[in-house]
Amino acid sequence: MSSIDDSKTFIPLNIAVLTISDTRTLADDKSGATLVERIEKAGHLVADRAIVTDDVESIRARIRQWIADPAIDVVITTGGTGFTGRDVTPEAIEPLFEKRMDGFATLFLMVSHAKIGTSAIQTRATAGVAGATYIFCLPGSPGACKDAWDEILVHQLDYRYRPCNFVEIMPRLDEHLRRAKAKGAMV
Repeated sequence: MSSIDDSKTFIPLNIAVLTISDTRTLADDKSGATLVERIEKAGHLVADRAIVTDDVESIRARIRQWIADPAIDVVITTGGTGFTGRDVTPEAIEPLFEKRMDGFATLFLMVSHAKIGTSAIQTRATAGVAGATYIFCLPGSPGACKDAWDEILVHQLDYRYRPCNFVEIMPRLDEHLRRAKAKGAMV
């Protein structure tokens, strides 16, 4: 069974939050605020926060900037994962992935189904790794952000979580890049 290993030291990660919306501002961005609150409560650092419009090139530019920043360990986006014409987050970000994380999409779908039933099928949440940076693309609702963080990310982004977690493999994500991330997290 999974648990927290208290003999391990918590390693705070630098997490950037990107809201993708044509209508939101920092003042009314509830999904982004939900993520920031949970990230900080868990002991991580919000390295940056931004809002961009539902535009493929704008999204890619911001994500590329954060991937290139050695101080950013994780990027979490909210918004643009639905089916409307302006929902382009997967199209913008998935081509940047070096490795897709299909298990995240599946697990998020399972968590969502338990909460909202068959409406969960309307998400195109996705995740992957690029430049030794984890990227998670969540729907643009505070509830979806809560579910993804509380049920998946809070555990996988905690070095103490057992039997395994994303933090413990971070130093090896960039073996081909030789860029240090999550210093101190060694298996």
